[in-house]
Amino acid sequence: MSDISASAVSSLRARTGVSVLQCKKALEEANGDEEKAIEVLRKSGAAQAVKKAARDQKEGAVFGAQSNGKAGMLMVHCETDFVSRNDDFQKFGQELADMLVEKGEEELKKHVDGVLTDVVQKLGENISIGEVVLEEAPVIGLYVHTNRKIGVIVGTNEGEEEIAKDVAMHAAAMNPQYTTPDDVTEEAIAKEKEIWKEQLASEGKPAEIMEKIMMGKEKKFREENALITQEFVKDPSKKVQDFLGGAQVVKYVRLSL
Repeated sequence: MSDISASAVSSLRARTGVSVLQCKKALEEANGDEEKAIEVLRKSGAAQAVKKAARDQKEGAVFGAQSNGKAGMLMVHCETDFVSRNDDFQKFGQELADMLVEKGEEELKKHVDGVLTDVVQKLGENISIGEVVLEEAPVIGLYVHTNRKIGVIVGTNEGEEEIAKDVAMHAAAMNPQYTTPDDVTEEAIAKEKEIWKEQLASEGKPAEIMEKIMMGKEKKFREENALITQEFVKDPSKKVQDFLGGAQVVKYVRLSL
């Protein structure tokens, strides 16, 4: 039976998650019967990934690569820590990161669509690709922590790659939420102000000095949560911006599992 409608293929794909071509072939073999087509896919192993898709993927790893002023990172999710440390899983993730930097996001997506079912079957767990980032800067530093749970890209407008990498390592440890104090959102400040007001009122601070105290607290909050104004983790006598010399951070991305 070759006259399988597009809607029938679409319906089967929605239920199984396997490729259009596999769905069409299964429906042809099952003479258009969707339930029989699902059996066909399960027997061939193609639908194995779908059965596993319902299980939570709470583990995984961050992979990164850099080349020619570009740095890329991505998360690969799996179900167990055991699989996240598997050599085949690690190799798969690193190959994807290398491909991301070399060929870009579109080519990466096409590649993943073609190989993911096979990887799932090989590793015996559901695998999915999480956040993907690709950044470019005059100077770029990449740091992926040894446990592969945190990765950071820092790009600067000038300077040395090693310095950018050290700043990325700092960000992995200290988790700044913003690049500069000015980047801290008004929403974040407003939320903190509510807390500060209650604290100061409970301490019995007079209303006339509360505003001045709040201004000081806001300045400190902005600086403590911004990358360039944090105390540099390798030398707390310096701020990150001092360690950077005259260079400015133009890219900052942090991924964590």
